[in-house]
Amino acid sequence: MTRLSLLTTSTILTFALGSTAWAQATHPVTGETLAEDQTFQYRLLDQFPSIDPQLIEETAGGHVARQLFEGLLTQNADGTLRPGVAESWSSEDNQTWVFNLREDARWSNGDPVTAQDFVASWQRAADPATASEYAWYVELSQISNSAAVIAGEVGPEELGVRAIDDRTLEVTLSQPLPYFPQMTVHYTFMPSHQPSVEEHGAAWTAPENIVSNGAYMLDEIAVNEFFRLVPNPEYWGAENVIITEVTGYIINDASQALTRFQAGEFDMMDDLPAGSYPRLEAEMPDVAHSVPRLCSYYYAINQSESGHEALQDRRVRTALSLMIDREVITDQVLQAGQAPAFNFTHWATAGFEMPEIEYASWTQEERMAHAMELMTEAGYGPDNPIELNLIYNTSENHRQIATVISQMWRPLGVSTVLNNFEWQSYLEIRGNQNFDVARSAWCGDYNEASTFLDLLTSNNSNNDGKYANDEVDRLMAESVTMADPQPNYTAVEQILSEDMAIIPIYHYTQNFVLDPTIRNWPMENVENNWYVRDIYRVAAE
Repeated sequence: MTRLSLLTTSTILTFALGSTAWAQATHPVTGETLAEDQTFQYRLLDQFPSIDPQLIEETAGGHVARQLFEGLLTQNADGTLRPGVAESWSSEDNQTWVFNLREDARWSNGDPVTAQDFVASWQRAADPATASEYAWYVELSQISNSAAVIAGEVGPEELGVRAIDDRTLEVTLSQPLPYFPQMTVHYTFMPSHQPSVEEHGAAWTAPENIVSNGAYMLDEIAVNEFFRLVPNPEYWGAENVIITEVTGYIINDASQALTRFQAGEFDMMDDLPAGSYPRLEAEMPDVAHSVPRLCSYYYAINQSESGHEALQDRRVRTALSLMIDREVITDQVLQAGQAPAFNFTHWATAGFEMPEIEYASWTQEERMAHAMELMTEAGYGPDNPIELNLIYNTSENHRQIATVISQMWRPLGVSTVLNNFEWQSYLEIRGNQNFDVARSAWCGDYNEASTFLDLLTSNNSNNDGKYANDEVDRLMAESVTMADPQPNYTAVEQILSEDMAIIPIYHYTQNFVLDPTIRNWPMENVENNWYVRDIYRVAAE
């Protein structure tokens, strides 16, 4: 029997703090002098399109949802699992999982959080009527009948999840999946308050309507400007929450945001201006941080029927990839510890062995020479040029990278039109395949290689380039039942490289600045999952 219920140092620290901890002169565990001001402010690059757990499709909304809603499980500072709404969870075969919910879990309106809430929310995620961009994630988790529900072949009530009673949730998978509990941390599996959804429809997440079950509640929002959260008094751990207010500021301009950070307007920002990290690290070593982050930066290539004719040719796609000098991007443009990428899955993914990609071992001169040969073979070049539309979401970093890469492509006879869009418009344009090449990034939804590789299966709704390969689909489906799926993952990475399904560019680091008075930040969480309920502010020295 697998039985998991973890209590780590980070959890003990949080549990040890009483309701008046922020009013005390010193921290009751560490002895640090606490600040009178226990607010937290941070910067966002883009306005999140949604904070509805079943409709979120990007990280900005995911960070906010993590404060507003609590799933069955959450994570410690090092990324290990800890209880959320579920106090314990178990399985005898890794196929039928039972989660025991805590008695004191409450919605912000005082309603109890029940197993039925999770059943309804997960059914909602899979229901075609919801049109969730993450419905595929429910299928990826191997919940029984998920594929049939998503396809509309059976009703949502057929999904393999049921409430044994108010406090006992049973999940039946179509096949054993030992890391299923890790997947429940994701926002898609957070509960939504069904009476609010039914009463208010799409407006249920407005501040005046929203009912949430996390440590915080949505108090105010001004689209493209800011949002504000306040503590949820009904949260089961409310007496341990120290930060009294959370404010997020939406600032597209990274340089402006950094100036405002240095002026003390907020406590944390990532997506630093390209090339700024070495200076910041030298000037403010206790403020600037760079840690591995489970994300890969790549260019999606439109291979749908609406795509550019030249991009349907593998040789052209490969030539575009070979011409990119990734070390220029990582070492000269970004300069914050990012690693050049020749495959999709991030090197820090748990248990993953990096594949040997042939062109990764070549010199850049060898890559460029082969790229020129491939373009000539494909019938393109300076005498038969190609014009490509490259889209990216508004960011000085994305603009700089796109500008550099477009220059690298010129010797191939490729001219590139750069188009930037605000986040919501960019997602819609990319999702509708109204592009030739699109700036993209994928951050792991859980710490296992399938979180990356499943993205490029043909039925994944986030596969915006519409790449399709039957062998990739077969290998990924087979990997779920394998004791050691690494051989399949290696084979998939090789196929993706041979087809040049996408153009990998770099593997992320999480480079950010953080006010040193903010403590207990989860530096070791490679998924970058942070919970404001865990942090606190000490008095400035």
